[in-house]
Amino acid sequence: MFCNQCEETARGTGCTVKGVCGKEDEIAAYQDVLIYLCKGISVRNLAAAKKGKGNPEAGLFIAESLFSTLTNVNFDKARFADLINRAIAIRDALPPTGGAEPDACTWKPTGDIDILEKAKTVGILATANEDVRSLRSTLLFGLKGIAAYYTHAVVLGKTDAGIETFLQKGLASTLQDLAVPEMIALVMECGENGVKVLALLDSANTSAFGNPQITSVITTVGSRPGILITGHDLKDLEMLLEQAKNAGVDVYTHGEMLPAHAYPAFKKYGYLYGNYGSSWHHQREEFEKFNGPILVTTNCIIPPKDTYINRVYTTGLAGYPGMKHIAASADGKKDFSAVIAHAKTCPPPQDLKQGGSDLITGCAHGAVLAVADKVVAAVKSGDIKRFIVMAGCDGRQKEREYYTKFAQALPKDTVILTAGCAKYRYNSLNLGTIGGIPRVIDAGQCNDCYSLVVIAQALAKAFGVGINELPISYNIAWYEQKAVLVLLSLLSLGVKDITLGPKLPAFVSPTVLDVFVKNFDLKPNTTVEADVARMVPAQ
Repeated sequence: MFCNQCEETARGTGCTVKGVCGKEDEIAAYQDVLIYLCKGISVRNLAAAKKGKGNPEAGLFIAESLFSTLTNVNFDKARFADLINRAIAIRDALPPTGGAEPDACTWKPTGDIDILEKAKTVGILATANEDVRSLRSTLLFGLKGIAAYYTHAVVLGKTDAGIETFLQKGLASTLQDLAVPEMIALVMECGENGVKVLALLDSANTSAFGNPQITSVITTVGSRPGILITGHDLKDLEMLLEQAKNAGVDVYTHGEMLPAHAYPAFKKYGYLYGNYGSSWHHQREEFEKFNGPILVTTNCIIPPKDTYINRVYTTGLAGYPGMKHIAASADGKKDFSAVIAHAKTCPPPQDLKQGGSDLITGCAHGAVLAVADKVVAAVKSGDIKRFIVMAGCDGRQKEREYYTKFAQALPKDTVILTAGCAKYRYNSLNLGTIGGIPRVIDAGQCNDCYSLVVIAQALAKAFGVGINELPISYNIAWYEQKAVLVLLSLLSLGVKDITLGPKLPAFVSPTVLDVFVKNFDLKPNTTVEADVARMVPAQ
């Protein structure tokens, strides 16, 4: 086993025995082999497509497979075994390319031992050259981010053949001996496709559920039994709410599902009660105290306690051994009646005693641009001196307290733009407002980072300057592969001087890092005092 795809990778180099996330070495092996087979599918399908004989379903299968291998999504060996078998069937149904094919196009396992042995030769370390390995890894993890966001969009009926083709192009390229400039170009192209997929998902969400509205969400609990829904899939939430009508139970959001309260389509459900808990890494304590069933729609799962594993249900691509899984029917519908029935047998949630402070969300581009004149006026008057983009991920490490302290240390004439679970480090601090504008503008999930791009571009247009000339600084927290894709997306837009933390990716070699530093002035965070002074220059 060798896995270094997340920020918390062991010793800052790579997990070699068991993932910090809880992933066993056997699951890591199955994931490596699945990715390898997807590379083989990509080679054959790209060649077949040129002759009009490609498989139009291969792109989505690859996206779902890559999404399954993200940190904290799926730990279920049986599900990966099924994906491997499907991958082989899809690949072998495609015609051979007609030339010398890579092993990924032809290799077949005869059983579990073959898969485990193959994994030793096809994982990250299969690429000996450190810089080539670094660029291939950066591309692969960016592709995983595209796959995750694209899968969410497809669930809501939005597809893009170009994005599916790039997923295959990117995977196939990792089997080729490309020159470094070509690999760098592919990494940047990955960022460009990241912008496209984030825009596609934004369109999918707003088309289905309306434009988010700035909304205050309660964090206290009610007296009825509850269902806790976590993850990112808004379609799952909609189906659950529809099926829970008149059931006598309340539905609470958790983690990245908090922004759902801002969508107009969900406001009609009075039993969508509030938000319970905070970001993903607190779930062992929070899930236990919730008392009722938990529905996990995507990442992030962490190994559960025995005291509540029987109350956790997974759906979609999420999976964990011992957790009950609710699959979709052929038409995409899901039956959550077991979750609802389970909730009726449970006591109400325990109050987490978080102070009862409401959380503000729904500050997506539609809501913010509706008051753009007010924001621009505040900047021109000097009431707002600077915006700080603090989007990204949360994590369990103590060093992430840096982001709370950084937010507290910011001058009162600064506004934080955020999206993703990183916001839980500071969204309950009550930092106040500036002329009625919240000092923490929460655009939503990490899926909603596109809103921050739209807001920045609108401000640049309003002031007649380039995006790097705006009074905006970037202090991004990352954890997993969707955040890698968001970073690449920002770089593809030409955004410079991004601060990244709490530490730089282990998969980026010194030479490749130097490229990012020289071209984009990418830098690590340091101390709160030094970073505030640098990102909020004295007027």
